[in-house]
Formats: sequence, C-alpha cells, structure tokens
Amino acid sequence: VIVFGAWEIDTWYSSPYPQEYAMLPKLYLCEFCLKYMKSRNILDRHMAKCKWRHPPANEIYRKEDLSVWEVDGQTSKIYCQNLCLLAKLFLDHKTLYYDVEPFLFYVLTKEDEFGSHLIGYFSKEKSCQQRYNVSCIMTMPQFQRQGFGRLLIDFSYLLSRIEDQPGSPEKPLSDLGCLTYHNYWNSVIKEYMYANREGPPISLRSARK
Repeated sequence: VIVFGAWEIDTWYSSPYPQEYAMLPKLYLCEFCLKYMKSRNILDRHMAKCKWRHPPANEIYRKEDLSVWEVDGQTSKIYCQNLCLLAKLFLDHKTLYYDVEPFLFYVLTKEDEFGSHLIGYFSKEKSCQQRYNVSCIMTMPQFQRQGFGRLLIDFSYLLSRIEDQPGSPEKPLSDLGCLTYHNYWNSVIKEYMYANREGPPISLRSARK
C-alpha cells in the first residue's frame, strides 16, 4: 500500500525501492516531488517544508485544470527516477528505473488550490532509431477509466505529428498498456468512420490524411 496525497492505493507489483523501504507494509510518498518516506510523521514534516507544487519542468499544455509538463530525465534525474519507481508498482513489464537521462517524461497533472496532482505520464527516448513515440505509459489507479489514458496517447501522437515522424509505442506493451491502446484505436476508428459516414468511400489513404 502507498499513501499518495489524499489516497491510500493498493499496489499491483513490487518495485525496486531501497530494501529498508521495500519491506514496509505501507510507503508514504510526497505527491509533488515523489520522495518516498517510512511514516506519516515523516511525510507530514516533509510536506510542511516541501516547496514543490508541480513537476520540475516547463508546462507545455494546459486546458482548464489539466496540464502536461515536459520533464527532462537528465536535468531532473531524481524526480524521474522516483516517477519510474512509482510506475513500477502498477506496471508488470517496466524495467527502466534509474537510467533516465536519455528520456523525456510527459507528466499529466490536475490542478487545484493545493497544487498540480499527478494523474499519469508517458516517457519517450530523446533519440530512438525505431521511432517509438512512447517508451512507458501509466495512469494512476485513482484516475483510470476517466479518459486520461486516451489523452496521454493522443498527446504522444500529437508530438509525433509536430516532429513529422511516424511513431508507435515501444513493444512489448504491458497488459494494461495493450488494453489502453486497443480501446484508443477502437474509439478513434469508430469516430472517424462516423464523421465520414456521408462522404466518399473510406480508404487507408484517405484515413492517413
């Protein structure tokens, strides 16, 4: 179990936190800087001093109370490592924990009067010969089934279009990632077909445009 902001969340998998933390029945995390701690008292003292209220990055997208932040794994190494350790608690295939420098992390948050709360993220390599546009994608359990996974995938393809590069997620996908992408493309194709139902016959060439 982890304590994360206002939530107590049952974790799904183990994560390679340092041994003295990994053996605890409950782990306490700052929801802004993602530092992990051993007790509620330590967390409360930390929160009284922690000045972070959003990821250490440039805000590159905002709509109402939702924001996306581009975090560089080289300049914000500790934050990105902690983000990867957190993600491993909910992803079975994740293997990246500490070698974060070659990656960019796109962090989705929801803002209120207390700060920008982590919803999920995806990462991608800065330079990838295979042209993967997503290396890892994760939505926090308390925000799943609310359309945020689709928003993250949409954003990854938007970046690919801006870079004028075709892109696809890195394989293999986790079980959750596979389901998320299946649902994403199922809905995208249905929406496209419905929007073009009165036009000329649909072809792969026209759909690509």
